[in-house]
Amino acid sequence: AFRKLHSQLDVLAPSLPLQEDFVYHWKAITHYYIETSDDKAPVTDTNIPSHLEQMLDILTQEERERESGETGPCMEYLLHHKILETLYTLGKADCPPGMKQQVLTFYTKLLAHIRQPLLPHINVHRPVLKLIRLCGEVLTAPTENEEIQFLCIVCAKLKQDPYLVNFFLEVSFYDTRGEKVSLIMSLVKACEGLMLLVSLPEPAAAKCLTENTDLCELLTDRLVSFYKALPQSMDPLDIETVESVNWGLDVYNLKEDAAVFTGKRALISFLSWLDYCDQLIKEAQKSAAAVIAKAVRESFFVSVMEPQLMQTSEVGILTSTALLNRIIRQVTSEALLQEMIYFLLGEEREPETQANMAQNPLRHRLIEHCDHLSDEISIMTLRLFEQLIQKPNQHILHSLLLRSLEERNYLENKPQDEREPLENGQPHDAVDLEEDPLFADDLSPDSRLSGSDWLSSSPPQSPDHSKCDGKTEVHKIVNSFLCLVPDEAKSSYHVEGTGYDTYLRDAHRQFRDYCGVCQRWDWRGNPKPFEKCNLDSPFFEGHFLKVLFDRMGRILDQPYEVNLQVTAVLSKLSLFPHPHLHEYLLDPYINLAPGCRSLFSVIVRVVGDLMLRIQRISDFTPKLLLVRKRLLGLEPEGINVDHMTLLEGVIVLEEFCKELAAIAFVKYHAAASSSP
Repeated sequence: AFRKLHSQLDVLAPSLPLQEDFVYHWKAITHYYIETSDDKAPVTDTNIPSHLEQMLDILTQEERERESGETGPCMEYLLHHKILETLYTLGKADCPPGMKQQVLTFYTKLLAHIRQPLLPHINVHRPVLKLIRLCGEVLTAPTENEEIQFLCIVCAKLKQDPYLVNFFLEVSFYDTRGEKVSLIMSLVKACEGLMLLVSLPEPAAAKCLTENTDLCELLTDRLVSFYKALPQSMDPLDIETVESVNWGLDVYNLKEDAAVFTGKRALISFLSWLDYCDQLIKEAQKSAAAVIAKAVRESFFVSVMEPQLMQTSEVGILTSTALLNRIIRQVTSEALLQEMIYFLLGEEREPETQANMAQNPLRHRLIEHCDHLSDEISIMTLRLFEQLIQKPNQHILHSLLLRSLEERNYLENKPQDEREPLENGQPHDAVDLEEDPLFADDLSPDSRLSGSDWLSSSPPQSPDHSKCDGKTEVHKIVNSFLCLVPDEAKSSYHVEGTGYDTYLRDAHRQFRDYCGVCQRWDWRGNPKPFEKCNLDSPFFEGHFLKVLFDRMGRILDQPYEVNLQVTAVLSKLSLFPHPHLHEYLLDPYINLAPGCRSLFSVIVRVVGDLMLRIQRISDFTPKLLLVRKRLLGLEPEGINVDHMTLLEGVIVLEEFCKELAAIAFVKYHAAASSSP
């Protein structure tokens, strides 16, 4: 027994000087309040900061010298004598002036430097909670930096040990009168801390955050206020090109921002807060993310943005559409993206018909804006849809396209002997597609791409195709598009570097990217079998494709910029590896049901109209070549050329056909490379 007592004393003896030193520094602080009558002098004029620093050093040294997890006498003294409670009281009174800052720093360093878990101790988490409440009282306090650091370390500790949140849930969100305490208000100043808090995996914490606090309201109110601070009219180019933003603190100059364009600072503030909300939702626990995203949809998109998009003022429509386009580009969190898509397109899954086309007013209005009297609004809305269809969400393509193509009822449903007779494998009214000598032999090695690079996504040939080997098949498809535009309306072969092969590499890269986006989606490799399709139901291409096809049909009579945007959207749709999309947009040989049209048939009609109009224009080919060179910057602008809109439309048409040919080649090559 004597030897055991001796051993214990040997262990304790080295710690006694530390404890005496620790008690000395604490008593020096308490004596200051007993002995000092002048409480107006700032704390920096006293020895309090030095004593607090020494106490922290002693606690750190004590832990370092002891076995892991073992509480030393100095820490026991701090807990038993409720030192943190006393410091909280002194900090709340801010006596002497600046004491609140010192207390916040002490708490922060204590939690950061001590490895053993302190928050489970009631004499730690109780004063910590009180200090959190104190942080939320004034949003622009002079101690803001210290408050942020303190709140962040608390959240980091909760993130490390999520079970600790239970010590906070019972008492932190309500005071003794049952009223809300804005722990969250405190954390608004500490964005990183709030992000850590919402990511806690504990369901109880997520429920408390979304049901018992004003978190959703605080986030959405701030988003709405930033949006409403934007000018009513802004240049779409400014909105599109303003530098990338993040929600971190940034340094800015109001005069410099105003000199660039009016509203730049307001726009950056809005986009920064949107980015924060988006990142917060991305990091949040799943149920919390869903609730916050729904709140953003209702309080911001529905209440604020929808009236802006539905207005009749062209200036207002243009500005709000440009802002929406930028928002779509910026949102990356799955939950917020889903809610934004439901807001824009609705949640309907059933096939679209002429009768139900307008059941979602906002969706209907946005699609109609793709064919607006204002070319600017048309272009901006088409850009919006171009941005939207590239987002990684399956519902977008289903809503806009696939639900209309699901039953393949665009195909002829008559028995073979009742169909119109074919001439050279095509309907009698189709344009005669001559063989192009360029494709008589194998494609050049530069055009070939390694089979291992492709992802299998393209469908096999339609059941109605003549059976032939893949090489012949792909050449037929490619030639079908390349030969659509008659030779007298082609101008690219007069200009170096504008051949069909220039589109191949882009098509390869884009197709691979799109396959990556669609990889998780439940898309069949083959079209839905005929016997399972409801071919008797009337076919409606859907509102979106209807507008795109209508605009494509007017390619010879509408501005160059509009044509570029229409074809950009259609080419991106053609790249998606869905078998029905591929069949409907890229297969020239499908037998269409009466009254139905495909992308190929729309272009055929345009070409038919073009061939008639060419005959009425003198010097058509030289004029066409001149316009192409001007568009490429190879010729200076000179005198006006007659039929400029038509000539520009012909150039876009030729390029679009080459692009579709490249996409078709790439997709068929992918299917051939992946087949057994």
